[in-house]
Amino acid sequence: MLGWDISPRWQIETVHANASEVEVRFISEAENRTRVQLEHRYLERHGEGWEQMRGQLGSEGGWPGCLQKFAERIAT
Repeated sequence: MLGWDISPRWQIETVHANASEVEVRFISEAENRTRVQLEHRYLERHGEGWEQMRGQLGSEGGWPGCLQKFAERIAT
């Protein structure tokens, strides 16, 4: 698990209690297949602006796009 110490203004979050968490799991599904599961939780801890941040992180420029690029890189 990782602490997401980036505020909704995309600056360093210096108050740990305001940080969200990112958990990444690698789950073996077959001999040559692993599923990557990512959960970003407690975004509301960031306070004002957290809903917009959630939208950005859930967009193609956020976690989905990052995971897609990761999958493409691994496939080559």
